[in-house]
Amino acid sequence: MAERLELQNLVIETDTPSTSSPVTPNVTTSPKNQIKILGLLLAAISSLFFSLSSLIVKWLKDMDPLELAAIRFVGILLPSLPILIYSKQNPFPKGQRLMLLLRAFSGATALSLTFYAIRHMPLADASVIVFSVPVIVAIFARIFLKEPCGLFHYLTLFLTMIGVLLITRPPFLFGHSTKQYNFLGPLAALLSTFFAAIVYILLRALKNLHFSVIMVTFAAYSIIQTSTMAWATGNMCWPKCGTEKILVIALGVFSFSGQILLTIAVQLEEAGLVAIARTVDVVFAFVWQIIFFNEVPNIFSIIGAVLVTSSVILIGLRKWMMSMPSTSSIRKKFGFLFL
Repeated sequence: MAERLELQNLVIETDTPSTSSPVTPNVTTSPKNQIKILGLLLAAISSLFFSLSSLIVKWLKDMDPLELAAIRFVGILLPSLPILIYSKQNPFPKGQRLMLLLRAFSGATALSLTFYAIRHMPLADASVIVFSVPVIVAIFARIFLKEPCGLFHYLTLFLTMIGVLLITRPPFLFGHSTKQYNFLGPLAALLSTFFAAIVYILLRALKNLHFSVIMVTFAAYSIIQTSTMAWATGNMCWPKCGTEKILVIALGVFSFSGQILLTIAVQLEEAGLVAIARTVDVVFAFVWQIIFFNEVPNIFSIIGAVLVTSSVILIGLRKWMMSMPSTSSIRKKFGFLFL
């Protein structure tokens, strides 16, 4: 889904006015810089947890993706509910109910489609396509929120489209037989990015609500939607004892851990830099694919991943630059990002 944007240096500072005093040889790291390092580190660790969740979904072939999605939502609901109760929030506030339900439906659908894509595609390919969400968000923000969309956004959209085409390799462009091509996996991955983009737009509209309200409503509704669909299709089953049950529990733990770490990272650091740090998710996906499934990505998948990841990095850099003062020399140097 949605959700994964992208380090040689963990801290990049804006220029400060020069002085004539000599440079002090021993410079201690300021608390602010330490927070930046911590925020980026937490974002990278959250990517590890999210990638492990995807690995488990790929691994548990005997369980339906809808059932696994329901289990993941349980892992989100159980820790979020005490926070809601402690903060004394109304879980279904008047005037926001329709928006909350739309956010829940879009989020549940996006995650279900993501799990389906992971099951029917190479892990890395599915992860890269789902990771292109920020580019779609920029387009949706232009349409629904009337946010500016210039040459930069069209460039990143073009790079992303080329990258996705190289990863999915549709028969009408690459010439292989349609009988051997499973289009359902790539289709599910692409649809998941659109639903995930809708989630981001709705979250902007719900930004004044406490996060526990959004999490509890989202998880509770999503459990109902995914478990009902799994039951209706006859795919609801209890996890087997042993390894399967352990992996199911790990799925819930990893999902919640990744979400919490990502939330803290965004509170500590600029969203653009957090997005850049999270691009390690793609690296993890390629590593798991090679180690656990012995699937070596071909040149098309690698080039496509580079194009999509580059687009996400550019969007993250642009967001970070926009947080700088207009007098910053770094912002002026990379002025092309604001075209």
